[in-house]
Amino acid sequence: MTRLLQPFVLAVTALLAAGYIYVAARLGSGPWGRGVLAIPFVLVWIVPVIYWTRQRDGKETWLDEAAHQASYLSMAWVSFILVCTLARDLALLVTAALPLRAAHQAIVQGGIPAVLAASLLAVVIGALTALHGPRVEEVVVRVPGLHPDLKDFRIVQISDLHVGRNIRRTYVGRVVDRARALAPDLVALTGDMVDGSVERLAPDVAPLAALAADGRAFFVLGNHDCYSGAHEWIAHFRRMGVRVLVIEHTVIRKGAAMLVVGGVADPAYRGARPEISLDDAPNADFRLLLAHNPKFAPFGARAGFDLQLSGHTHAGQFFPWTLAVRLVHAPHVAGLSREGGMWVYVSAGTGTWGPPVRFGTSPEITLIKLTRA
Repeated sequence: MTRLLQPFVLAVTALLAAGYIYVAARLGSGPWGRGVLAIPFVLVWIVPVIYWTRQRDGKETWLDEAAHQASYLSMAWVSFILVCTLARDLALLVTAALPLRAAHQAIVQGGIPAVLAASLLAVVIGALTALHGPRVEEVVVRVPGLHPDLKDFRIVQISDLHVGRNIRRTYVGRVVDRARALAPDLVALTGDMVDGSVERLAPDVAPLAALAADGRAFFVLGNHDCYSGAHEWIAHFRRMGVRVLVIEHTVIRKGAAMLVVGGVADPAYRGARPEISLDDAPNADFRLLLAHNPKFAPFGARAGFDLQLSGHTHAGQFFPWTLAVRLVHAPHVAGLSREGGMWVYVSAGTGTWGPPVRFGTSPEITLIKLTRA
């Protein structure tokens, strides 16, 4: 009972209750209709309130797995049904005010079935988009005075893979195959690779070892990697041959050119600082920073990096969060942008978190090519 009185639980309960009351009032017909509409809202409530607020021993039954999957799909549907219901009400107001009597009557009669069908169709389309796997997003970064040996230097970025409930070994293998086909000079794993323990997910992340040949793969912790056991995952990725950068930098070479690769762990990692310095780094021809959260950009620019690669935002993952994410992460929400003299690229994510749904965004593997401005 004490858990149910926590501020987080009360806030989640109040938000879901308000959403349900609105949808049931506008779409529900009789007690049975309103009862059916309540089911997805209750499913959404279960995971954050029952699972996120207590310690788990890592052992789950099929019932736990089913509860999570049902809850995550319901999260997407609740988002879509709220937007569609609001759109119907706005259409009713507009057609009543103009007036457009015939259009208004058509919306009154057919609006509710249309809202229900549209929300379900959005979930189906979003799930198919997510499960289809990542596309390759090619990005050209123009650098003044770029060393000739770094012309067309190829960086493959994989971010927010979220190996766990929805992303398993088959999907990871497909990502690795597509990444290797791009012939990268460097592979950047910019956090949130996993959602679960090493014990449970080691077989699923195993294909990533194929990207670590010749020490060209680098990994920085995201917040979900920290929640999943930061020290255990750091050790595991190092055993796979991946170079883990916690709050440090290293040097690699391409021909006569020297690159500094810096990395900073997410603030969720104990001891992580929002500062990174190049004071003791050699005078490199290019300086690359890997930071899961794009909010590190001001620190990276101040330190003198040329390019920061980040993830974390998922570009909102699905509508309407594709709009809401801009309120939190602007100006570095998704894609290529500038922070002072430094380029910033924010990946839309290679996998999905929570609902296995993409609507208005696509999962991506990013191919960054350096060229001389």
